Amino acid sequence: MCSGHPEAAQQARAYEKKYRLADFFDAWWDEYAQSPREYIHPHQYKAVNAIRTCRTPALGVDIYACPECGEVSEVYHSCKNRFCPTCSWQDTVKWAERVKGSMLNLPHRHVVFTLPHELNGLIKRNGKRLLDELMRTTADVLKDWMAHKHGLKPGIISVLHTFGEVKTYHPHLHMIVSWGGIQLETGRLTALKGDYVNYDFLQAKFRCKFEDALLALFDAGTLEHSFKGRADLLGFVKRINRQKWVIHLEPPMEIPSAVVRYIGRYSKRACLSEYKITAMEGENIRFRYKDYKDTDFYGKPKEKELELPYREFFPRLLQHVPLPYFRIVRYYGVYGTASSFPEEYRFRETETPEEEPSPAEESKRCAHCGVAKVYQHTVVVKRVREWRVKPGEVKPNLEFTYRRAVA
Repeated sequence: MCSGHPEAAQQARAYEKKYRLADFFDAWWDEYAQSPREYIHPHQYKAVNAIRTCRTPALGVDIYACPECGEVSEVYHSCKNRFCPTCSWQDTVKWAERVKGSMLNLPHRHVVFTLPHELNGLIKRNGKRLLDELMRTTADVLKDWMAHKHGLKPGIISVLHTFGEVKTYHPHLHMIVSWGGIQLETGRLTALKGDYVNYDFLQAKFRCKFEDALLALFDAGTLEHSFKGRADLLGFVKRINRQKWVIHLEPPMEIPSAVVRYIGRYSKRACLSEYKITAMEGENIRFRYKDYKDTDFYGKPKEKELELPYREFFPRLLQHVPLPYFRIVRYYGVYGTASSFPEEYRFRETETPEEEPSPAEESKRCAHCGVAKVYQHTVVVKRVREWRVKPGEVKPNLEFTYRRAVA
């Protein structure tokens, strides 16, 4: 579809960023932090500070100049925080390009595992402990099923999400699963035929494996809980088993790079993309979301807007800041770090897609001469909370410049 088509123009406007999350934090965070609705953890403070300083002079500015005409451009440093909406998106794009060159030359499927909402409180209370078990047990479900039914070892990439469309707590896993794998007996690369799976079997397997892990943690005394005893925990488990544990599999995609691009937006991005923010008015922020319980004639979820005051928005958003040192993207089966497979089994694109330069890269090229600008120096501002000046003393200049070694 050409860029001049009205539908393309409408889609481009939908993905255009009009507001910065950092601006809303700058306006209301300091006031909120004085009397927060919920306890603010150190890693949440760190994420907010990173977003507020990202691409500002506080993190440093690289100065580039054109060798022909002398035109100067400034490139601000990024925070590289996993929760930053700008940095996480660029990280996702780089990850997608890197990972598709390490995938099997097989169709892949997008799979989603979702826990019952009754477990949310227990998961939030235990953090890494139960999230680790969620990622491990879901991968085991697919690995065991592939091994026993088809005699194959698949490749699995798991991505943890703790948020839903309206940013409430909703832990679930998005997975890229090879629809086939390497035969355990012969080592041959084999694709599965058809897309049928026994959902009831996989759902029961998912439920049993996670509940076994939950009981094991309880018996070992490492589970934080408020149950009166093992019988009370078993009663809780029985209640949540009255409903099916949700697993969703989408049809196989023939080209691995297609599925990576398709769910790439689910991987390392922050939970709120800035292009979804539609308004910042006073103490309120408004953003778009998809309502999967309200669909149109074609079965697609309707897009709606939600407006929240900052005292409700901040705690709802910050509960999704990744826990320190927790890997939200993990690899299992053939894609595990301890595994390898023959080079001839690896997917290779026949055509390399042309990458669009980032805004930072574009600013490093002279618009008049068309040549790459040359790095000159970096300006860094040393930040201090307060500088006490004694009588007769001059406040020092805390801005300084250094030059990096350039090969």
